[in-house]
Amino acid sequence: MKIPVWLRPVLLITALLVVWQVAIDRHPGQLLPGPIGVALGILELLHHGLLIKYVVASLFRVTWGFGLAALAAIPFGLMLGWHRRGEMAFYPLIQVFRPISPLAWIPIAILWFGVGDLAAIFLIFVGCFFPLLLTAMSAVHGIPAVYFNAGRNFGLSPSAFVSRVLYPAVVPQLLIGLRITLGIAWLVVVAAEMISVNSGLGFLIVDARNAGNRYDLVVAGMVIIGTIGLLLDLGMRSIENIKSFHWSSSEG
Repeated sequence: MKIPVWLRPVLLITALLVVWQVAIDRHPGQLLPGPIGVALGILELLHHGLLIKYVVASLFRVTWGFGLAALAAIPFGLMLGWHRRGEMAFYPLIQVFRPISPLAWIPIAILWFGVGDLAAIFLIFVGCFFPLLLTAMSAVHGIPAVYFNAGRNFGLSPSAFVSRVLYPAVVPQLLIGLRITLGIAWLVVVAAEMISVNSGLGFLIVDARNAGNRYDLVVAGMVIIGTIGLLLDLGMRSIENIKSFHWSSSEG
């Protein structure tokens, strides 16, 4: 009997959970909890009202950091990609700052914004800005020359060319960049919350580790982080599949 495609990952995850639980049962002295212990930890977080609180706190920071980075980096990247002289002027500076890990900015973020949401949002912004900037620049470079020639032949003004040709042409690649960068934002917020704030899923992991080695809550936090990351990625993929965003890819 052929297994439906949607059922295959469910069966794989179920099998891995069974193997995990059997391994823990055979070695009960291990600190690492099994799936049942992790599930009980998640229920405990729900019972105390901490799960929703921490998830909302993390999503709040990601939304602001990622959103501000997109609003700043995408228009700037499109401008640099269109105006090659500007790109040549800024490119060395971009390549100097781009390799710096967002976590390296933690001391400066705390110095500027203190311990709180602003520091975490700043770190997410830094982590997302340069990938989105380079994605936007690359998207402009990838526009076929025929689009520019058509815009000139129809006498489009610069503003009309941007709204009717440039933005529609780069949207598919920008969506891919946004999807990848959203994953980066989710990684950065967890790391930032371990150091610069006292709430969120990253803080949950550190706090559970310090509060008597509650590794059931540590792994519960990891499972929740992974699950939300999967949901965010699925959401971005659903946006990518909207046909109206893919007219530029129909060439040829």
